[in-house]
Amino acid sequence: MMFSKRTNWSLEPNELTQVYRTRRKQGLPLLDLTESNPTQCGFPYDINRILNALSNSQALVYEPDPRGLLSARRSVAEYYAERGVRLDPDQIFLTASTSEAYSFIFRLLADAGDHLLAPRPSYPLFDFLTRLNDLELMDYPLVYDRHWQIDRTALLSRITPRTRAILIVHPNNPTGSFVSPEEADFLINCCQEHSLALVADEVFSDYVHQPTGSSPPRSFAEETRTLTFTLSGLSKISALPQLKCAWVVINGPDTIRRQALDRLEIIADTFLSLSAPIACALPQLLDTRHQMQPQILRRINANRDYLDSQISSSSQVRRLETQGGWYAILRVPSICSDEEWALRLIKEDGVLIHPGHFYDFPSEGYLVLSLLPLPEIFEEGTRKLIARIEHDAG
Repeated sequence: MMFSKRTNWSLEPNELTQVYRTRRKQGLPLLDLTESNPTQCGFPYDINRILNALSNSQALVYEPDPRGLLSARRSVAEYYAERGVRLDPDQIFLTASTSEAYSFIFRLLADAGDHLLAPRPSYPLFDFLTRLNDLELMDYPLVYDRHWQIDRTALLSRITPRTRAILIVHPNNPTGSFVSPEEADFLINCCQEHSLALVADEVFSDYVHQPTGSSPPRSFAEETRTLTFTLSGLSKISALPQLKCAWVVINGPDTIRRQALDRLEIIADTFLSLSAPIACALPQLLDTRHQMQPQILRRINANRDYLDSQISSSSQVRRLETQGGWYAILRVPSICSDEEWALRLIKEDGVLIHPGHFYDFPSEGYLVLSLLPLPEIFEEGTRKLIARIEHDAG
């Protein structure tokens, strides 16, 4: 066998993917309710400002810094300062993506075969990243009872001598649930008691749903009680996924924080991944969030409100409560698998949705929708989706 076991994935597309590709190839109508790429959702960008930011002549000078260009890190520190978090730019490392930041952190914290705890359900990224870093992923459940919450007993039961970190997504993708202050204290206590690090993914944290309000909950970037790594980036904050810029903030007790910074610097120096043009442009690109985020929040709120207006009190469909992020979760009758619901919708109605198993929901009866599509697509798609479920489950 020429290839490593860590890449021994099944490469055959599933039936839903095959049907989707065939439909696109044949030019058949498609209402994509999975679209979460903001550059494909009709939002107007300040094109001139973005392109001007990328034409900075300073980008022609190569001055490598393992942490990233200082002016860029200062702009990230200013972003957190707006949220009431005071950081030294030296606590910040710039990377090309949050995936790369995760890999740096995993290399820093864990040896081959060690364990990481991650929430379930969640975006399937962790499965790939842990496997590529020769680590084992252990899940801890999020349970729903009027709102999503961490199953604390289950999390504690999964900690072993080989556990190195607890991963949280704040808010979670796709459940849209923020870690509550009480849950945060519980997680910090776990990390202190078992000598674990806390890794917090906050890429969606600026997108808070009504009626919670417009101010994001507390960022873990200010956490000093245990070693903490907080990730975010331009992809969601400024809706610029194509420009590939993210970061990780390191915080915690002084001694271990300094040790982590020193070791992470060597890892980052080995790759020096972020390009000079993006680093030079980061202050202006980050500032475009003030134009983009209000648009996205209006779209999210409007689409969610429309979805709710289509679900009657007697409906077979129920939307689960979310606090933030770009997604909605529907609870649907389990007369068939989530995969079968998805296949029925795309074959019969031309509506594409994600079945719950894509996000590792523990049981059938969950469908996941993006709230970013254009209103005309979202409204027609959700009408057809609800009509299909009511008809087939009735």
